[in-house]
Amino acid sequence: MMQKAAFIEKKFVVNFIFVTSLFLMWGVLHSMSDVLNKYFQGALNVSKSQSGLIQLSVFGAYFVMSIPAGYFLKKFGYKPGVLLGLSLFAIGTFLFVPAANAASFSFFRIALFVMGCGMATLETVAHPFAAALGDQRTSDRRINFAQSFNALGATAGPLIASWFLLSVTAGNATDLTSVKYLYLSIGGVITLLIVAFLFLKVPVLNDPHVAVAEVDPEAVNVDIAPEKKLYQHKHFVWAVAAQFFNVAAQAGTWAFFINYGHEIMGFSNLSAGRYMSIFMAMMMAGRFAGTYLMKFIAPNKLLACFALCSIVMCLIVAQGFGWPSYIALMMINFFFSIMFPTIFSLGLKNLGSHTQQASSFISMGVVGGAFFPLIMGQIANHNVAKAYYLPIICYAVIFLFGYKLYKVKH
Repeated sequence: MMQKAAFIEKKFVVNFIFVTSLFLMWGVLHSMSDVLNKYFQGALNVSKSQSGLIQLSVFGAYFVMSIPAGYFLKKFGYKPGVLLGLSLFAIGTFLFVPAANAASFSFFRIALFVMGCGMATLETVAHPFAAALGDQRTSDRRINFAQSFNALGATAGPLIASWFLLSVTAGNATDLTSVKYLYLSIGGVITLLIVAFLFLKVPVLNDPHVAVAEVDPEAVNVDIAPEKKLYQHKHFVWAVAAQFFNVAAQAGTWAFFINYGHEIMGFSNLSAGRYMSIFMAMMMAGRFAGTYLMKFIAPNKLLACFALCSIVMCLIVAQGFGWPSYIALMMINFFFSIMFPTIFSLGLKNLGSHTQQASSFISMGVVGGAFFPLIMGQIANHNVAKAYYLPIICYAVIFLFGYKLYKVKH
């Protein structure tokens, strides 16, 4: 009888704390970029559709950097991968200073792109890093635990950004001093993390997929078909498509949340920014609830159910009913919560030696978030509520994936 696997071993605790802090950090920075949408509309006099270029800069970096980061990780290992990601992250934040001095939206987008490259590198490295820090039978629990702090960061990010950018600049809509000092401070914190990690000793770690076979041979599915090429695994191809539409819906929904609160609900920019923290907290609640429900409901079925609920919520949001629509907007983030990791895990089923390569391609699906805010912005320029009809297309694709297209075919 196999011994029960520990969540984390003592020798890995310090490393795991550091990796978890990475999840927290990019959660903060990711959600802050959505406050920048509203901030730049006033400070740099850009339209809603133009401000959607912020998401193009950040999510486009994922498309460019995910595969190179995967190769870098494979060649040099976890510690150099983290240092590369943090370095790019720090450079991007420091570039906000000359961008603010030049008052250039294009320069800000370059800074955001470099930051996005850092985020993409850290995401590519941090997930397998967390999985490798201990027994592989508990790797899913470690990743979910770390992702909970990502949701916590996403909750804190709008509060921080709203105070610095929407509250302090309320009397001067074109003031860029606050954004300069905010990101300069963040860059300083990241630099300290780089120095700390240089002195951190990372033990020799096993490849997660090899370790599964060594720890628990029964966990390896005998139906794996290594002779098939990666693109011949249809469930993987559909997972890439589902992830593309998933992040597209997320980016569009988040990007115009503050606009919705300001224009439909009549909130001040500051109040709308504060409500965004509740919006992000809904994602954290959904993640915990979804993790619990998966004890009783198959992940694909729960994914399909949450996608259907998201479609209903979008229909209500698009009507602009006031508080009922605003609550429905909050609930979209609750139902969104499980989609990214669930699509990811379903797409990697039965891929054997292709798993690491497949992971990079599914991560590239994040590029969906680069384009959708631009399209939603065109409608939001006229009516921000009606723009929320568009994510329904995305959730329909996710529903089909969870209902049928997730199935592994041999």
